[in-house]
Amino acid sequence: MNESTRLKPLFHPGRLLVTPDALTALRENSIPVISVLLRHIAGDWGCVSDDDRRENDLSIKAGLRLISLYPLPDGARILVVTEWNRSQTTIERVKKTVRGGISRPQPAAHHSYPVWPVVTYQARIAA
Repeated sequence: MNESTRLKPLFHPGRLLVTPDALTALRENSIPVISVLLRHIAGDWGCVSDDDRRENDLSIKAGLRLISLYPLPDGARILVVTEWNRSQTTIERVKKTVRGGISRPQPAAHHSYPVWPVVTYQARIAA
């Protein structure tokens, strides 16, 4: 028997806008747009910094802008931004691709929303 997971949205995303670049990247990686949106409204902020994660958690209650960043299996990254007034959520592709591909699949910790592999980012300092 298949179990269905019910996600409790933490906020209303407003009107959804998806850029053509983001749509292409998601399709190339077989990631449905709805899975990105579900992760975002459920409070899975992706690979943002700890400071941004804390800021997002506070922003839900304070009514400030919310930002998520999701790496795709091919190294592309998807940015999701919900405006402070919750009038719209924009899904766009970050132009710079990360080299190195997928490090390993990351299991869902205590959440039940869709998860895909995570890219490991390495700082590169020019000599």
